[in-house]
Amino acid sequence: MQTNLSDAAKTLSRADEAEQILRSCVHCGFCNATCPTYQLLGNELDGPRGRIYLIKQMLEGEPVTQKTQMHLDRCLSCRNCETTCPSGVTYHALLDIGRAELERRIVRPALERLQRESLRHVIPHRAVFGALLKTGQAMRPFLPTALGRKIPGRSARAKTRPEPRHSRKMLMLEGCVQRALSPNTNAAAARVLDRLGISIVNAERADCCGATDYHLNAQEAGLARARRNIDAWWPAIQAGAEAIVQTASGCGAFVKEYGHLLRDDLRYASKAQRVSELARDIVEVLANEPIQPIQTNLSGTPQQKIAFHCPCTLQHAQKLGGAVEAVLQRLGFDLSAVPDAHLCCGSAGTYSITQPELAKKLRSNKLDALESGKPDLIVTANIGCQTHLDGAGRTPVRHWIELVEASLP
Repeated sequence: MQTNLSDAAKTLSRADEAEQILRSCVHCGFCNATCPTYQLLGNELDGPRGRIYLIKQMLEGEPVTQKTQMHLDRCLSCRNCETTCPSGVTYHALLDIGRAELERRIVRPALERLQRESLRHVIPHRAVFGALLKTGQAMRPFLPTALGRKIPGRSARAKTRPEPRHSRKMLMLEGCVQRALSPNTNAAAARVLDRLGISIVNAERADCCGATDYHLNAQEAGLARARRNIDAWWPAIQAGAEAIVQTASGCGAFVKEYGHLLRDDLRYASKAQRVSELARDIVEVLANEPIQPIQTNLSGTPQQKIAFHCPCTLQHAQKLGGAVEAVLQRLGFDLSAVPDAHLCCGSAGTYSITQPELAKKLRSNKLDALESGKPDLIVTANIGCQTHLDGAGRTPVRHWIELVEASLP
């Protein structure tokens, strides 16, 4: 695509990257065929090709409006288009650049600014989020039904984690909202890894991965969180930690981008690259380990039929589509087929809050697909997807590693 950046755009820190991405797009339109919002809305500007044109026009100096912002806001950042694109366009990076520039040019309505700032000051802060969640759960019986449904129910308490006892050691990203919404997920992962002879070592100062800030266009705040995590993990990395395990694929996708996002930071570039190299989704660890220590104890018991929802951040961002299904099948679980498994469920970080109507339609479509094989349980690999899908009150949804841990012999 022929591109002529404006003089102002050429001064942006990622101007060369933006120009390179724009020039790699051949505007073939294959991306629209797999774009969830284009399929729902049928508007060219609500598909990747149209959004690329909007960003191109903005960076070439054309005027932008709140309508431009609306179309970019509607993007799920699911990266399905990247999987489809024959030219290898790194659309998500261009979208980050475009959204950041648009945020500087267009002042959002006051309610939108308040909503986005509130999300940034609640979600990444686990103590604040946890306290508000408990309050909401306590008030749930007294709230209108429609509002009460938006508050997740109480989750099972975390089981006891094994004490570090093995020579093989890994770090684990504890995350922010997952600690409150699904506290047993990381504990289950630690117990499974312990069976494989791997101990999880704690890094107290590590916290939110930074994705929430970054994708709400507070990009510097998101990168500051990335730097703090790198500092927190670095002593254990120097001591020989094999990997940094993530059980939330959304967090994992962002940690794997640290090296790229901080490549121009003289203090952190090499460390960030090392952290990204060590980042592993829990399925990547299990896929490369012998199965016997965690061979599930399913014989002689009624077997549940399971549907696996593969989050966009696992299949499109981390390119691990099919990996969890392969592990579950090796362990003997009965998986039902899921049509249109490549499509987003509508969670997409904070999207289900900022774009609730589109998110509900996408969730309904996804649940119809997941439930088409009549599963007893849906499992997934990302806390956002888990909470969003489970919030519909249909088939129960859990993290797949909890299913494995519960079936340990």
